[in-house]
Amino acid sequence: METKMFCYQCQETAGCKGCTLVGVCGKQPDVAAMQDLLVYVSKGISAVTTALRKSGEEIPTEINHLITLNLFTTITNANFDKQAILARIRATLDAKQELLARVPDPAALPEAARWNGEGDWEEKAKQVGVLSTENEDIRSLRELITYGLKGLSAYSKHANALLQDDGEVDTFLQRALAATLDDSLTADELVALTMETGKYGVQGMALLDKANTTAYGNPEITRVNIGVGKNPGILVSGHDLRDLEMLLEQTQGTGVDVYTHSEMLPAHYYPAFKKYPHFAGNYGNAWWKQKEEFESFNGPILMTTNCIVPPKDSYKDRLYTTGAAGYPGCKHIPGGIGEAKDFSALIAQARTCPPPREIETGEIVGGFAHAQVLALADKIVEAVKSGAIKKFVVMAGCDGRAKSREYYTEFAKALPRDTVILTAGCAKYKYNKLDLGDIGGIPRVLDAGQCNDSYSLAVIALKLKEVFGLEDINDLPIIYNIAWYEQKAVIVLLALLYLGVKNIHLGPTLPAFLSPNVAKVLVDNFGIAGIGAVEEDMRLFFGENA
Repeated sequence: METKMFCYQCQETAGCKGCTLVGVCGKQPDVAAMQDLLVYVSKGISAVTTALRKSGEEIPTEINHLITLNLFTTITNANFDKQAILARIRATLDAKQELLARVPDPAALPEAARWNGEGDWEEKAKQVGVLSTENEDIRSLRELITYGLKGLSAYSKHANALLQDDGEVDTFLQRALAATLDDSLTADELVALTMETGKYGVQGMALLDKANTTAYGNPEITRVNIGVGKNPGILVSGHDLRDLEMLLEQTQGTGVDVYTHSEMLPAHYYPAFKKYPHFAGNYGNAWWKQKEEFESFNGPILMTTNCIVPPKDSYKDRLYTTGAAGYPGCKHIPGGIGEAKDFSALIAQARTCPPPREIETGEIVGGFAHAQVLALADKIVEAVKSGAIKKFVVMAGCDGRAKSREYYTEFAKALPRDTVILTAGCAKYKYNKLDLGDIGGIPRVLDAGQCNDSYSLAVIALKLKEVFGLEDINDLPIIYNIAWYEQKAVIVLLALLYLGVKNIHLGPTLPAFLSPNVAKVLVDNFGIAGIGAVEEDMRLFFGENA
C-alpha cells in the first residue's frame, strides 16, 4: 500500500501505529508534508540561534515568538491551511538567512540550518519527515522531545500573548529542537534531554500561570450556566484568554452574548471576566462534538487554537480562526502579540443570526486552581486526616472520539465515595456533568481549568506533600489516571516525570511514537502503565474490596 504521509503524534493515529494515507484528524497528506517541513525549518533556525547564543549574541524576542508559533501551528487539529503553513515556512527561511550571516562558522551547522529553501518542497518534506531517522529508538526519543516542545510552545505562546516571556524557556526550546538534528547524540543523552524537557515544561507552565493570574486574577469557585439566553451569540473555543478578552470588550453593548466551548469553559472562573454581563455561559462539551454543537449554536464560532474538526458546510461560513489556528475557506482574524484584533466581522454576522438552540440546562461548578484549593487546604487536610477523603485521583488530560474513552466516565462512576477527582483539560467532559456529590462540602470533582492549567495540579500535590511532611511525592494518597490526546498532554506527562511522580496510568492507549525500548525505559524507571477494564483498575488502585 502506498504511503502518502506519516504522522503518529496524537492518540487517535490510525491503528495506534501511524496515519499513512490521510490523518484521522482530517489532515491531508500535502498539509502533513508542509507541517513536517515547518518543523524542519524551525529546527534549522533553532540550530542557528543556539550557535549565536554560544558566541554571546542575543536573539530578538520576535525570533523566539516566530519559532514558538511555528511549533504551535503544527499541533494536532490546530491548522489545516496549507497556504498559511507555507507562509510560515517562507518567513522562517527569511529570518534564518539573516541570522545565518552572523554565524562565524556556518559550515559546522547541520543541513537544516543551511538549507535556503531551494528545490521542490514536497520532495524535501519526504526527506526530512519523521521516518528520516532510521534507528527506531533514536526516532522515538527525538519525536517524544519534539512533541513535548510543541506542548511547551503552546504554553509559551499563551503567556507571550499576555506580554510575558521567559528567556530561559525560549533558549532551552531552541537548544532542544536543534539537538534533535544531532546524529552524535546517544539514546542515553536523548533520555536525559527528555527529562530536561520536563523541567522546562514545569517552568513554562509556571510562566503561563503567572501570566493568566496577573492579567485576570486567581480562578475562584464558580457556577457556570450551560443553558442559553435569547440574544444572538458568538461561541469561543480553543484556549487563548487574550482573544476572549478582546472579543468581550468589542461585544459590549451590541446585544450579542459570548459563550465558551470546550477548553474555554475555565475562563468563567477568572474574576476579570465576570464584569461582562453578556458573558453568558458554556455551550456544549469537548472539542470532538463540535460538528453537532457548532451547527446548533447558530451564530459565529471563533477558534483561538486547536482543536478544529473539519467543519460541515452548514456552519463553515460561520467558523473563524485566529492565532495558530487555520482552516482553508474559513476567515482568519489577523493580529500578532500586543496587537488589537478586529472582531467586527463576527459581531456583524452574529447580529443576523438566531439565538443558540438550547441543548442542555443547568450549571457546572469549577474554579479549583491551586490558589483556590490551597485556600481550602485546612478543610481538605482535615478530611484526609479524618478518613473522609481516602484518595485523590488525577484524571486530567484530553477527551477524544474513541469509544474506548467511555472508560473514563465509567471509572469516575465506579470510584469509591471517599475519593476526589482532580482534573484539568477537556477530559473532564467525560464526568463533570455527573452527579458525584461532595465530601463535607468539598465537590468530588475539582476542576483546575484548561489543560494549560495542569500546573495547578502539580502545585497542589507539592503543597500536600509539604503539609503532610512527606519525603516523597509518591507517598501522597494520589492516583494518576490520565487521558491523553495531543502534544500538550505530552509536556504535562514529562513535567510530572521531572517532578518525580511515578506509576502514572496513561490511556486509552500508550503513544504510538514510543518504541518498545523507549516504553521499557519509562516503565522501568517511572512505572508508566496503560489502562485495563474498569473493574480490574478499581482492584489495582483500591484493592480487592473495590
